[in-house]
Amino acid sequence: MPEYSGIYLVENCVAERKRGKIMNLLYKSTRNSEKTVTASEAILKGLADDGGLFVPESIPKLDVTLDELKGMSYQETAYAVMKQFFTDFTEEELKHCINSAYDSKFDTEVIAPLVKVGDTYHLELFHGATIAFKDMALSILPHLLITSAKKNNVKNEIVILTATSGDTGKAALAGFADVPGTRIIVFYPKGGVSRIQELQMVTQKGENTSVVAIHGNFDHAQSGVKAIFEDKKLAEELADAGYQFSSANSINIGRLVPQVVYYVYAYAKLLENEEIKAGEKINVTVPTGNFGNILAAYYAKQMGVPIAKLICASNENKVLFDFFKTGVYDKNREFILTSSPSMDILISSNLERLIYTIAGQDAGENAELMRQLKEEGVYEITEEMRGQLGDFVGGFATEEETKETIKNTYEKTGYVMDTHTAVAAHVCAQYRKESGDEKKCLVASTASPYKFIHSVMTAIDDKYAKKDEFELIDELSALSATEIPNAIKEIRNAHIRHNRECDSDKMKEIVKEILNV
Repeated sequence: MPEYSGIYLVENCVAERKRGKIMNLLYKSTRNSEKTVTASEAILKGLADDGGLFVPESIPKLDVTLDELKGMSYQETAYAVMKQFFTDFTEEELKHCINSAYDSKFDTEVIAPLVKVGDTYHLELFHGATIAFKDMALSILPHLLITSAKKNNVKNEIVILTATSGDTGKAALAGFADVPGTRIIVFYPKGGVSRIQELQMVTQKGENTSVVAIHGNFDHAQSGVKAIFEDKKLAEELADAGYQFSSANSINIGRLVPQVVYYVYAYAKLLENEEIKAGEKINVTVPTGNFGNILAAYYAKQMGVPIAKLICASNENKVLFDFFKTGVYDKNREFILTSSPSMDILISSNLERLIYTIAGQDAGENAELMRQLKEEGVYEITEEMRGQLGDFVGGFATEEETKETIKNTYEKTGYVMDTHTAVAAHVCAQYRKESGDEKKCLVASTASPYKFIHSVMTAIDDKYAKKDEFELIDELSALSATEIPNAIKEIRNAHIRHNRECDSDKMKEIVKEILNV
């Protein structure tokens, strides 16, 4: 498939950009290629009216060289990437969004530090307000959304509706708390997140915030949210009451594009630090649940970053591993609660964007596969489509392998990683061993070990098993020689503000109750 479709060739497009003539990149639904929207409209809507996800008509190329990127700050890199995607934002608007997002909320000026751990490079994406990689995108999404609303003359209050397997919820709540013109409602699976993840959400301040625990798993929460988005009658009721929905999940293109930035940034830093040579290809391993984070790495590759393999790391809910191995996506299986709960997902929503791409942007074919997934819980891609998945490799880690990776890495290097990062580290090592591929590897380190402290400390030594999560905080700080993050300090004695619960089939009613509709 060509990397750029339409009347412009890539070279012409880049040339025009350099002359200051920026082409307007439009977005279309993965289930209907006829209708196009601007970037700001796609951000505002979150999900297309037909239930599809917004994708750019083509993946733009970087208009700066990797050599130029070397000396750029995170904020400058963000602008270089995002201006290619969000072409209806002015320079002033986009830079305002970027500078408002990537500021003192992060505990390090570099925003996303690179740390060498053994023979791999960990890209630490957990230095934001909620100590998980979701901060990287959810710090900027409220600013993109508010700017988009102004650009499109939206007068309604925007209701952010999101499902979380643990991290998105808190990061979205923190991002949208008390943002004028917005409300946010977060659903999470009761008993399906860590104690610290839950406390981060239920103690969240902000008059416009609501948190609801559902009786079910993350897939129930996610499917419930999608069903609410697709309910046209409800949308009309809300519009009459002065509301409209948008999403903070990774299905929103305003979430996905900011994630592309840190892969571009990481490669430039490896180059700047002389860890790699100019043009040298690297492999990237990402712990994967909803497929957004690894899809962002795929987009970075399409933009021109020299990435060889995209290694998709799953936990025991290995629906993606099986898909890459067989071409069959089958969610009809036991749902397993693991120590890496943000990956306990059987419906990887963002995979739809990749399916649409490998189907040759055939919206009809993609829509049919998504119908099969919804009605039968399974679909199979064609051999031709499978042939286009050569960039991807799947792997998975068992609970025992995850624990061993945490323990062994700590004993060998003194570095403490969380459970999700450990899944990726194990899969990366496994891939190297089995393939003989010796390329340098970047591991997306997606959460602070403090966020999953009980699992992490127990993996290091069984003696911690009987201790409470909060008892272990100081022990982890001493063990890892790291400062306790503010996000953890804040919840130690915080007041619980949200205690709503409901069955997964009552989510719509709860939304109406919260909004008084």
